[in-house]
Amino acid sequence: MKNKIVKYLFLFLFVSSCVGTSSTGIFGTGVSIALDPRSLGTQIDDSIMQKNLTARLLLKDKNYLISVKTKVLDGRIFISGKVSSIDEKLIITKIAWETDGARSVRNDIKIKEEFNFKRSAQDILITSQLRSALIFNKEIKAVNYNIDTHKKKIYIYGIAQDENEKKYVINEAKNVQDVEDVIASILLVKDLRVQKD
Repeated sequence: MKNKIVKYLFLFLFVSSCVGTSSTGIFGTGVSIALDPRSLGTQIDDSIMQKNLTARLLLKDKNYLISVKTKVLDGRIFISGKVSSIDEKLIITKIAWETDGARSVRNDIKIKEEFNFKRSAQDILITSQLRSALIFNKEIKAVNYNIDTHKKKIYIYGIAQDENEKKYVINEAKNVQDVEDVIASILLVKDLRVQKD
């Protein structure tokens, strides 16, 4: 009986930590639960997949906590960051595909190069300019997007309400000064497996 109570308590704590208790929602500092077009069940599934993948990556190498970023949207896994070799990139891709529930994996990991302060500062500036543009554009729900920039290339992950919103996001990214390329991994609400009612 005591073991059952401990199991239920652990399950409750795990699930409640997946959903979040504030308006920051499933992604932590991104999508709000109230604004997220995915069903609550899909959000929980994605959060569990995210935690599972993160744990498995940390077991492989603790440095991945800082160097590799992952996002799970509707069972689709998006990976970005920097690693030392192509072998590491392949291993991370394999780990992602082995995650229960993975529908697809997009690996945008780059191979590390010598640190360049000027380039890093430019990437941070590009990311912040795009984040501001998305927030101020009334046609876009900015909280539904995550942005990474590497070598003046913007990587956007998120969920658009419709094709028009997706176009607005991509146009905003292309209009940021010094951007060389925009790689958008934007899902449409209509393409989600399960949507909010």
